[in-house]
Amino acid sequence: MTWIVFDYGEVIAQRPTPEAFARLAESAEAPAAGFTDGYWRFRDKFDRGMDALEYWQAVGDRAGVEVGPAQARKLNAADVELWNTLDPRSVALLAELAAAGRRLALLSNAPVAHGTAFRSREWAAPFEHFVISGEVGIAKPDPAIWRVLLDRLGAPAGEVLFLDDREVNVAAAREAGIKAFVFTGADDARRHIAEFDEEFHSPTGF
Repeated sequence: MTWIVFDYGEVIAQRPTPEAFARLAESAEAPAAGFTDGYWRFRDKFDRGMDALEYWQAVGDRAGVEVGPAQARKLNAADVELWNTLDPRSVALLAELAAAGRRLALLSNAPVAHGTAFRSREWAAPFEHFVISGEVGIAKPDPAIWRVLLDRLGAPAGEVLFLDDREVNVAAAREAGIKAFVFTGADDARRHIAEFDEEFHSPTGF
């Protein structure tokens, strides 16, 4: 049985706009430039399980503002929603795959709160497994994340197709023996899935 594994950010969800980041900074009463710099500077650690309060305080320090526990909780909730603008074409693709009985999983570099939110979303209902970097303390493109994924799926690497927006993650997945492609849109993903299925003589209808 083959698996199709999706990344989340800039695959299922659209990247937040600069205006959205500016509104998040405004909610912390912080200058947008400094806040955004801190947001990305410490994001990899946050994606690997860094405590939320510690993360938002580090972001605040970069922007010259103090962030307390209550403010951190608000920022954390707002950050989850910041990444909740979905690409309708990707959501339609997920629905098609689910209707066809395909086995789906999600592999995302994301903080713990995002992983919790993902599982409650309607779009995520078809996913059988969620590998969230913040929950396992490992992030793409680390080699260990692919071992975690394959263990969760209980499948050999050659029976897994992975779609991600970043070339570095795709290259790392391929190093692990996984079939992987850079996601450039739902139509291109359909083509990759069809090509993948040809290896297993499983027509997709895409």
